[in-house]
Amino acid sequence: MLDKTFDPKASEPRLYAMWEESGVFAPKTDGAAEAYSIVIPPPNVTGSLHIGHALNNTLQDILTRYHRMKGKAALWLPGTDHAGIATQMVVERQLAAAGNVGRREMGREAFLEKVWEWKATSAGSIQNQLRRLGASCDWSRERFTLDPALQVAVRKVFVQLFKEGLIYRDKRLVNWDPHFQTAISDLEVEQREMDGHYWHFAYPLADGVTYEHPVAFDEDGKATEYETRDYIVVATTRPETMLGDTGVAVHPTDERYAGLIGKFVTLPIVGRRIQIVADDYADPTKGSGAVKITPAHDFNDFQVGKRAGLQALNVMDAFGRITAADTPDVPATYEGMDRFAARKAIVARAEEEGWLKEIEKTRHVIPHGDRSGVVIEPWLTDQWYVDAHTLAQPAIKAVEQGDTTFEPASYSKIYFEWLRNIEPWCISRQLWWGHRIPAWYDEDGNIYVEESEEAAQAAAGGKTLRQDEDVLDTWFSSALWPFSTMGWPEKTDDLARFYPTADLVTAADIIFFWVARMMMMGLHFMDEVPFKRVIINGLVRDEKGQKMSKSKGNVIDPLDIVDELGADPLRFTMAILSGTRDIKLSKQRIEGYRNFGTKLWNAARFSQMNEAQRAEGFDPAGVQQTINRWIRGELTKAERQVSEAIEGGRFDDAASALYRFVWNVFCDWYLELAKPVFNGADEAARAETRAMTAWTLDQTLKLMHPVMPFITEELWDKLAEEGAPRTEATLIGASWPELPDAFVDASAEAEIGWLVDLVTEIRQLRAEMNVPPSAKPPLAFVAPDAGTAERIGRHRDLILTLGRVSELTTADAAPAGAMTFVSGGATAALSLAGIIDLAAERARLLKEIAVFESDIGHVNKKLGNPNFVSRAAPEVVDEQREKLAEAEAGKTKLEAALARLDAVG
Repeated sequence: MLDKTFDPKASEPRLYAMWEESGVFAPKTDGAAEAYSIVIPPPNVTGSLHIGHALNNTLQDILTRYHRMKGKAALWLPGTDHAGIATQMVVERQLAAAGNVGRREMGREAFLEKVWEWKATSAGSIQNQLRRLGASCDWSRERFTLDPALQVAVRKVFVQLFKEGLIYRDKRLVNWDPHFQTAISDLEVEQREMDGHYWHFAYPLADGVTYEHPVAFDEDGKATEYETRDYIVVATTRPETMLGDTGVAVHPTDERYAGLIGKFVTLPIVGRRIQIVADDYADPTKGSGAVKITPAHDFNDFQVGKRAGLQALNVMDAFGRITAADTPDVPATYEGMDRFAARKAIVARAEEEGWLKEIEKTRHVIPHGDRSGVVIEPWLTDQWYVDAHTLAQPAIKAVEQGDTTFEPASYSKIYFEWLRNIEPWCISRQLWWGHRIPAWYDEDGNIYVEESEEAAQAAAGGKTLRQDEDVLDTWFSSALWPFSTMGWPEKTDDLARFYPTADLVTAADIIFFWVARMMMMGLHFMDEVPFKRVIINGLVRDEKGQKMSKSKGNVIDPLDIVDELGADPLRFTMAILSGTRDIKLSKQRIEGYRNFGTKLWNAARFSQMNEAQRAEGFDPAGVQQTINRWIRGELTKAERQVSEAIEGGRFDDAASALYRFVWNVFCDWYLELAKPVFNGADEAARAETRAMTAWTLDQTLKLMHPVMPFITEELWDKLAEEGAPRTEATLIGASWPELPDAFVDASAEAEIGWLVDLVTEIRQLRAEMNVPPSAKPPLAFVAPDAGTAERIGRHRDLILTLGRVSELTTADAAPAGAMTFVSGGATAALSLAGIIDLAAERARLLKEIAVFESDIGHVNKKLGNPNFVSRAAPEVVDEQREKLAEAEAGKTKLEAALARLDAVG
C-alpha cells in the first residue's frame, strides 16, 4: 500500500539518480528514430538557479520528456558559459580576500591558472541545481564555452569572418566600464533612474557675431520682444564632457538660429572654436533648442558628429579620468582628475566666471555596469567589430519565409526591429578570462589573423609578433552554441543527426543578444537555421506583478521551494502560468499545485484500496460499463489536448488540460461514479471497472510525467508491485499514450454528461441558497420525457448520493416552495421550503449584493480618475481592473440566486 503522502525529500534524489544512472537521458541510438534536439541557454558558470531558470528549464524539460516518450531520439544538450566579467570578478575578489596580489601584478598566465582552479573546484553548482529541478539533460554531452573543442570552433569562425572582411578593427564608441576597464554589451548595462541636474551654460559666439533672441511671445506663440545675444545657451547633465565638445547643434527649421548655422562659438575653459551645425537631433521644444556635441562621449553625439564631419576628441582615460593625451588643449588643471570631480570643478568655474546661466533639477536615467555598479562612460576606443548588417540579411529572410518561427509570433517584431536597424557588433573585451582574439601584431602594427601562433608566424615571415591582449565577447562564442557543441568544425555524427535543433526556449531580453546572433552564425557557417522554432518564455514577477529584487524582499528562491514543497509543484506552477508575458507568482499558488499532486496520490491510494489493479489481457476497447466507456473517451480527449498544446509550445494549455482531467474528471467524477460499482454485487462490472481504473491511472501518469516527473515516476514504480506486470519498467522510458479516436463514445459521453451536469446544478443551487451540508431536500423532475425517465431510473442511486437529496420523484408540476432549474433539457425542482429560511436567505443575498455594489463603485471611481490611471504603476491599475471584474461577476451570480429565490415566492 502506498504511504499516506508523497515525500519529495526522500524520493526526488533517489529517482533522479536512477534516471541518470540508467542512461535514459541520452538520445536513442536507433538510427530509425526521428531526432529531436534542443540546446540549453547556457547559464553562467558562476550562477545559481533563480526563478527565471526554473521557468525556462522546466519548459525545456517538458518538451524533452514528451518527445522522448513519443519515441524520438531526444537530445537536450546542457552546458555553461564562461561568463567573462562575472568569473573574473569572482576570482579577483577571492584573491583579494586571501591577501594575494592583484591580477595585473600576478600576470596573465598565473591569473588564468587561478581561474581554471576555481572552475575545477567551485563551478558546477548550477548543474546540480538543475538536477534538483528534474532537468533530464544528457549530461554526458555537457559543454563549456571554453572547452578545447569549442575554442577551435571560435578561432575558426573569427579567422574566416576576418578573411571575408566581416570582422574588422575600428575606432568607435562603446559602453566602457571604468572599474573593469573593458567594453561591455548593452545587456550588461543597467539603466537606473536617479536625481540629477541640467546645467545651462552660455557658449560665447566667436568673431563678434550676435543674434536677436526672442524673449516674449503673444497668445499665438509669435515673438513680440527680442534681446541681442552674443552667446548660445546649451544644457547638459555631464559638464565634464564639455572638454571634448567639437560642435553645437540646432534644428534646421529653428528660426532663432537660422543665421548662426555654420558660425562658431568659443568653448569656455578650453578656448576651442567649435562650429554650429544643423541636425534633426536638436529638439527646438526642449530647453534652448541648442545642444552641445561631444562625439567621443555620447552615442547620439557620435552620430551627429559623423553626419556633420565633426572631430571626435577623447578627453578621458580608461579609468574615467580627464586626460589631455589625445586633446592637448585641455587645461592641465584637469589632468588626471576623476570625471565627477572634474564636473564639480567645471561647474564651480562656470559660476565664478559667469557663464553658468541656470541649474535645473531633473530625474534621468544613468547607465551603470551591472557587475561593477559604476557609471558607464561612452568611450571612443579601438575595438574589434563584426559586420552585423551583412550577416543579418539571411537571418531576416529566414524568419520572413518561415524557416524559423517564433512562439508567440509577436516576438518576431523585436527580432526584425533589431536586425533591420543593426549596428556593428563590438566583440572585443579588455579581459583575460575568455577566448583570446587570434590576432598578432608585428612591430610595424601589421595584423596577422590566423588560427594559431605558428600560422601567424608563417604569414608574417618570421617577424617578432605579439598577440592581441583582448578576449572575445561571451556572446560571440555562445552565438556558435547550436553547432559548436555538436562537434563543428568536425563533421560529427551528432552534427549530422541533431542540427538544426528543433526548439530554442529563451527569454525575450536576449532575442537580439543571442537568438539573432545564433541565426546569423548558423546560417553563415552551416547554411541552415540553428533551430526551427523559438519559444519565448515570460518574465516571472511577484504576486502583485512587480519585478523580483532582493532590495524589495520579494524574491522567490526556487531551491527553497524545492526544499519545502518539492520540484513538481514548482514545475507545474511554472507550466500553467507560462502563457503570459508577466507571470505573477506567489508561494501560495505553488502550494495550491502541491495539493494537485496530493490529489493524484490520493486517487492512486483510493484505487489501491478498492483493488484496482492491472488485469492480464485487459483491453480498454472492449469495456461495456457506461462510466468506463466515458472515462476512456475523456482520457483520449485529454491526451489530444495535452499533445497538441505541448507540440504548439502552449505549456499553460497543456497543464490546464491535465488539471481539468485529473482533478475534475478522473478524481471528482469517475472515481465517485465508480464507488457504487466497487461496492456492488455485479462481479463482472466490478472487475472491469477495477481494471479500467488501473489502466486509466497508468495512462494518466504518462500524460502527467513531462510536467510532474517525480511523483508520477514514484507512483509508476510503486503501483508496478500490484496486478499484471508492465512491459515498461520506468515511466521516463515509457511510450506516450496512443489512443484511437474510436475510444470516444458519443452515447457514453451524453449519458455521463447528463448525470454530471445534473449533479453539478444541484450542488451549485445548494451552495447559492446556503443549504446546510447535512440537509437532504427532495428532488422532483417535472414531466420528464421517456429518455430522461430512463436515465433517472438507471442513475437513481448516484443522483441521491452525489446530489445529497432525500428522494427522487417525477411530477406534473413543481411542488410549492421548490426552486426549479433546467439540466439536460429537463426541468427539475429542489424543495427547499422548511430547509432554509427564505426571508433570511433573501436578506443575506441583498446584503452581499450591496457589498459588491460598494466595491464596484469604489473601484470604478478610481479607474475613472485619469490621474490614477496615468500615474499609478501598471500592476496596480491591473489589480484594480481584476478586482472590478471579480466584483461584477460575484454580483451577477448573487442576483441570479436572488431571482430564483423570488420565483419561489
